[in-house]
Amino acid sequence: MSLQYNKLSPVTPTLADFPPPGTPDIEIARSVQPQSILLLAQQRFGLPAESLVPFGHYKAKLDMSYVDTSAAAPKGKLVLVTAITPTPAGEGKTTTSVGLNDGFNRLGVRSSVCLREPSLGPCFGMKGGAAGGGRSQVIPMEDINLHFNGDFHAITTAHNLLASLIDNHIHWGNESGLDPRHVSWRRVMDLTDRSLRNMVCGLGGAAHGVPRETGFDITVSSEIMAILCLADGRADLKQRLGNIIVGRRTDMTPVTVRDLGMEGALTVLLKDALQPNLVQSLEHNPVFIHGGPFANIAHGCNSVTATRAALALNDVVVTEAGFGADLGAEKFIDIKCRHTGLRPDAAVVVCTIRALKMQGGVAKTQLSIPDLEAVRQGSANLERHVRNLQQFGLTPVVCINRFPDDTEEEMNLVKSLCGELGVKAIPSSHWATGGEGATDLAQAVMDQMDEGKPDIEFLYEDSLPLADKIETVATRIYHARNVEFAPAAKRQLQEYEDLGFGHLPVCIAKTQYSFSADSSLRGAPTGHTLPVREVRLAAGAGFVVAVCGDIMTMPGLPRRPAALDIELDDNGLVVGLT
Repeated sequence: MSLQYNKLSPVTPTLADFPPPGTPDIEIARSVQPQSILLLAQQRFGLPAESLVPFGHYKAKLDMSYVDTSAAAPKGKLVLVTAITPTPAGEGKTTTSVGLNDGFNRLGVRSSVCLREPSLGPCFGMKGGAAGGGRSQVIPMEDINLHFNGDFHAITTAHNLLASLIDNHIHWGNESGLDPRHVSWRRVMDLTDRSLRNMVCGLGGAAHGVPRETGFDITVSSEIMAILCLADGRADLKQRLGNIIVGRRTDMTPVTVRDLGMEGALTVLLKDALQPNLVQSLEHNPVFIHGGPFANIAHGCNSVTATRAALALNDVVVTEAGFGADLGAEKFIDIKCRHTGLRPDAAVVVCTIRALKMQGGVAKTQLSIPDLEAVRQGSANLERHVRNLQQFGLTPVVCINRFPDDTEEEMNLVKSLCGELGVKAIPSSHWATGGEGATDLAQAVMDQMDEGKPDIEFLYEDSLPLADKIETVATRIYHARNVEFAPAAKRQLQEYEDLGFGHLPVCIAKTQYSFSADSSLRGAPTGHTLPVREVRLAAGAGFVVAVCGDIMTMPGLPRRPAALDIELDDNGLVVGLT
């Protein structure tokens, strides 16, 4: 039986409403006058004005007391968007997520998309913003990319308040017996700064604290970020914050936030940040943007709160998971779905012909040249991601995110190769033409959902030892030959199991640029070793992080940071933001 959808009268802007192709994303975004966010929520969801807390005219937080997320309430279908392994050629996962949502709405399907919030680190570093691109963007673009509604600042402040309280606790007598040598709680900032990775605090004498080693991570790697994104309401948020382990006593027993009585203050700082943010696409379709953990160092999914709100208000919800399916999609299922009971009804794997050529060994400067053999070779990467999703019980739809230089022969080759895998490959021109260019993709996803709800399987059971969970991900998803645990990592895993955390899922922190821990190995490498140098327990978030290879939880800036090209023009408008 086919799915039933509530029909809308969708907004249908024409191409004439937009600047010509090649116009910078920020200028395309400014060419559209946003709709009042209060009016949008009323028209699309039937929500009263008092259900929103506006941040200006076009952004707002949603008061969840106005949304029925109970088990008895109707729920929409959940579509997971993931991608092949990232390359400098670009895949366009966020752009595709926005375009697919616009495509659903063009077909009259009541749909919203749930995205993560951009971090200032990549915005001023090398990756740029995270609001989509071309004619598949979320607006107001510069507001979303720069500070947004203050969630990251609240998370940063809560995290650093805890660090400050810990040092103050030690300074004034240390009643908990916390060993300064074994404090694991570091500080964070929403910028990249390699010089702060490792440092010593408390210097200057007795009046200035107790000297100890510490350092900074980027805010998106904070356990509090993960907690905010996995919390199911205020009570669960407070419970998870209290479960955070901040260090050990001299006898190596753990000290938690609850032991120190600090969870209440942290919850207060996060009470508004917990509410999801509502904005809109260029085609005035609702977009939820909330939370922002990276998938290469955290679990890479938007908040449970935003996902539940969107599912309660729509027939279909599009959500993305960070980076390739080996990182984001695996963690979406094995962590987010395991914790919450959420299950995807369909999946989309995004690729581009350009990225497939790069996976096949073509230099970035040569990607516009037709090369069927390189596409064929690079498609091994796409095949790996498709087969990985099939392990979870999903039959994905492959989106070929079209670029102007793509040839019909190259796209037909990808279609043929996908057909051999038993999946559809649909070219989509949403970057150039918005939702109109994504209607074929949207229809293909609807057809996939019409075939019935997939039976989702986790990659491993809760009862499996932590080391075996890591090895399962490494061998079945990354196709590694084995895992090499550093001696310290082995001790940490045993310690966490002895403390009763062996049932938790694992979160692999590794390079996003390869199935291996070596970012130079493109395509679909096999037989490699996954080196685990460190293991971190995120008891509040509810997972164990395995830090692999040379991945850093505080990235560094490139030789020429994007910040050097960002400024205000004479009219006070942001320029240079991508």
